Amino acid sequence: PADKKIYALRDVTATVPSIPLIASSIMSKKLASGADAICLDVKVGRGAFMKNINDASKLASLMVEIGKKNGKKMTAILTNMQEPLGYAVGNSLEVIEAIETLKGKGPKDLEKLCVEIASYLLMDSNKASSIEEAKKMALNSLYDGSALNSLIDLVRAQGGDIDYITNTKKFKMAKYIKEVYSEEEGYVSEVDALRIGHSAMILGAGRDTLLDKISFEVGIVLNKKVGDIVKKGDLLAKLYSNTLDPIESITEIKEAYKIDKKALSPEIILKIIR
Repeated sequence: PADKKIYALRDVTATVPSIPLIASSIMSKKLASGADAICLDVKVGRGAFMKNINDASKLASLMVEIGKKNGKKMTAILTNMQEPLGYAVGNSLEVIEAIETLKGKGPKDLEKLCVEIASYLLMDSNKASSIEEAKKMALNSLYDGSALNSLIDLVRAQGGDIDYITNTKKFKMAKYIKEVYSEEEGYVSEVDALRIGHSAMILGAGRDTLLDKISFEVGIVLNKKVGDIVKKGDLLAKLYSNTLDPIESITEIKEAYKIDKKALSPEIILKIIR
């Protein structure tokens, strides 16, 4: 039957949990791009393939070694994926958030990571003599409009519609917005990235099988993240859904949030390997 063939294909093409195979697969694509300087963002945590920093460090070190042996300037940045990066989860919602970040109006954790990656690439491309100088250059590009203009030029060069960048209201939005509120008070101690991702997939932002159709307009926008103070009745997240009452996704969101009495200050950048 057709459905069995689809599931068989999915099993064959699934990612193999072998660090050498993952490293060679990723680096073959990076080296084929022809870039002289490469900066890798290696995610670590519940929402990532690498669940712990030891395995992520092994993968990052191997990829850096492969790149250097091929004459490339290499950096790997291990970043926290215990909770989602930024606030938006879902195709169009994430694109809109990325555009806002290029305007200097994005979430601080996303901006920090983008500036860090850009800074190492600037330094390894001999555009800056130190990481401090490179960070200033990267931040200036966000706030003087040049970063956004570069995206516009890139999209225009590929025949894309730049109106979506200059006016993000053109993006199609989901039919319904459902709000999820806190039933406790304290500080957010956890936002499980895997549960948030699963909730978005249920809404239609991702595929469970090859037959599933992706709805680009659906997803989740978080209102509270780890370290934020929360009172009973505070808004935790908004679900952008084409279903009037997405009970399963709402339940996943509620279970993703953990409220505690202590405030935490999570680090987005965990380790840098060069």
